[in-house]
Amino acid sequence: MTESTYRIQGATGEWEVVIGLEVHAQVTSQAKLFSGAATAFGAEPNTQVSLIDAAMPGMLPVPNRECIRQAVRTGMAIDAQINRWSRFDRKNYFYADLPQGYQISQLYHPLVGEGAIEISLDEKDPEGSVKSIGVERIHVEQDAGKLMHDQHPTRSYVDLNRSGVALMEIVSRPDMRSPAEAGAYLRKLRAILRYVGSCDGNMEEGSMRADVNVSVRKPGDEFGTRTETKNVNSVRFVMAAIEYEAKRQVSVLEDGGKIVQETRLFNVESGTTRSMRSKEDAHDYRYFP
Repeated sequence: MTESTYRIQGATGEWEVVIGLEVHAQVTSQAKLFSGAATAFGAEPNTQVSLIDAAMPGMLPVPNRECIRQAVRTGMAIDAQINRWSRFDRKNYFYADLPQGYQISQLYHPLVGEGAIEISLDEKDPEGSVKSIGVERIHVEQDAGKLMHDQHPTRSYVDLNRSGVALMEIVSRPDMRSPAEAGAYLRKLRAILRYVGSCDGNMEEGSMRADVNVSVRKPGDEFGTRTETKNVNSVRFVMAAIEYEAKRQVSVLEDGGKIVQETRLFNVESGTTRSMRSKEDAHDYRYFP
């Protein structure tokens, strides 16, 4: 395994970047994870919403066998452990585009355990130096709907077509050390998903998006405090977000500041990240089966 030589030059010397990605991939299926509503992209707002997606009283979710099968196929494609026993957990939080007031996800017992994805560090020589990026888990969960704030001067509109659509959350280990490695990992993962047919990988349609965890450290030191940049929807933007965020963290640390664990957003126009909220560790999701 070849170690990355990517470093950020700061006033106090070289800094190493530590990167992990949480990729949300929409499962290829004709129906949602727990309802029979359609999942086609581009339908008129709120035309693909069942009574379950709208959280009408007394509705009971029934798992879609195809969504589970697709997640297992994905796990097998990265040589991951397939857990014979898994469980859905209820993650409670109120959000305007989540009618249930909770998301059905998997925290304690995911469908797929540890695996790995091999990336090529030199695109011109795919048989050359390779690196194995660990995958911690793949769990299956519902997507939320979509809020639109630009359709009316004083109101926000909600489209529930995505609400309840099946997602695989593919969580890597913090094994990447440069924007190029993160880009190679994302491209390889997308190719695998497309090959097995479990996700179309169309990032521009939102069917694959990445939460980007970045921290910096002096080479060989302990891991630093990480930030999470949410919902980045192209390989190029993921690489740009890492580069900006790593340089920002180095600048903060060299000025004597501290990195706070927080959620950030990437602005595609300016190529910068901004703070959105302090990190979820402070939230109480009251998970239960």
